Amino acid sequence: MAEWKTAKPENKALGWLEERLPILSLVNNVVGPDTPTPRNLNYMWNFGSLAGLMLVVQLLSGIVLAMHYAATTDVAFDSVERIMRDVNYGWLMRYMHANGASFFFIAVYIHIFRGLYFGSYKAPREVLWMLGVVIFLLMMATAFMGYVLPWGQMSFWGATVITSLFSAIPVVGESIVQLLWGGFSVDNPTLNRFFSLHYLLPFVITGVVILHLWAKKVSDSGNPLGIEVKSSADQIPFHPFYTIKDAFGAGVFFLIFAAFIFYMPNALGHPDNYIPAEPLVTPDSIVPEWYFLPFYAILRSIDFPLGIPGVFELIDAKLLGVIAMFASILVWLALPWLDTSKVRSGNFRPVFKWFFAFLVIDMFFLTWLGGQKAEGNIPLYGKFATLYYFAYFLVILPVLSRKETPLPLPESISNPVLKPAE
Repeated sequence: MAEWKTAKPENKALGWLEERLPILSLVNNVVGPDTPTPRNLNYMWNFGSLAGLMLVVQLLSGIVLAMHYAATTDVAFDSVERIMRDVNYGWLMRYMHANGASFFFIAVYIHIFRGLYFGSYKAPREVLWMLGVVIFLLMMATAFMGYVLPWGQMSFWGATVITSLFSAIPVVGESIVQLLWGGFSVDNPTLNRFFSLHYLLPFVITGVVILHLWAKKVSDSGNPLGIEVKSSADQIPFHPFYTIKDAFGAGVFFLIFAAFIFYMPNALGHPDNYIPAEPLVTPDSIVPEWYFLPFYAILRSIDFPLGIPGVFELIDAKLLGVIAMFASILVWLALPWLDTSKVRSGNFRPVFKWFFAFLVIDMFFLTWLGGQKAEGNIPLYGKFATLYYFAYFLVILPVLSRKETPLPLPESISNPVLKPAE
């Protein structure tokens, strides 16, 4: 466990406050500039802070947009157009918020897969990892509800299709759907519910992020070698070394973000969402935003029941698909116990590297499949991709944990950094 340092401000007023509410000690220990940090962190460790910056962008732009948005089905679509045309810099706020969701997910996906490769879920970081999964689930819920708010064709039909999935749950499914809808179809009460929750959940995410950072402090920061800090030579102060590195990474990231906002603001969206919602006209193809597509592909690939079709069905195809979709994320919570290898970093696991590379390819493939129409060989490809996804976590990782022979680990973090090559 990392050493806790008490802040001692020179200012008497701050000192008085610190004695009664040690908020400065909390900030300094969790994200303070003097926090000792492993000396070998690479740019893959930038994406946690980038995700935090994108959360701030989403909060600020969302608050401004909420001041001008009208959450009623009669004028929701028009209010978004008014924001774009009549509100000062409304177009900028709208494009920042819409593209910010995508860039938030880009940062978080890279952050998650970095954790998967470098074993960030292993003891003593289990709670840190599980809080990260909770953040991801809250992001998914927030983004889905936000996608409904423009009240375009894809907003309406996306809400209809996804919320209808809950009807597959036995006994309580229909009640859950009616609770989400606020009635018997997607309508004004649905839009009001989604707007309220979309505004609330980012603040819940912020709270869980604070817990996530606190857990990171308690369990220490991971590093590319996956070994523990053994001496002061293994660490350097966070400032100025990592503040400079993070600032450079943030500069590059926000330049790309700005390019999307100013030059291709609709590249990551769907053109049908510029058509007002029409319950009587079904779009040619209903697809969610790109960051949902891997899990949407898993949902669609399960088009068979658990049991013998037409004879004995323990779980029907619709419910089995819903279970598979949620299980594809919830399985991450069990990773600390599925992967029991004593070696954290994938750098020292030669066989693991190959299977992990296939997992990354599989995720890109699932993303592509989720955006295609479910016709021809697409459903078959989806089954194979889904099979590998679950096999990786439930079969391959447990087997590799017991059978793989890892490479020798360095004696300390500082050895590969400071010791000259022989």
